[in-house]
Amino acid sequence: AVITLDGAGWHQTGGKLQVPENISLLPLPPYSPELNPVENVWQFLRQNQLSNRVYETYDAIVDACCDAWNALINDPSRITSIATRDYAQVNR
Repeated sequence: AVITLDGAGWHQTGGKLQVPENISLLPLPPYSPELNPVENVWQFLRQNQLSNRVYETYDAIVDACCDAWNALINDPSRITSIATRDYAQVNR
């Protein structure tokens, strides 16, 4: 498994992170959200599910986000298409 690290200061552990042997860390260059797959997922959700709406309450926002997420995870090919970039694949 691979964990992508965006290098944000609040994600730094000061070298204290203990990583299991079956996990590889993939640090991204600074200021490169386009390489972070989850950024592409959130962009897709914002553009296709969550934008141009008025939410009356915080709970309505949370419910809309959960509904959007659940719709997305039921479409694995969509996840692959928005989270995979040819230029960002490692060791292929």
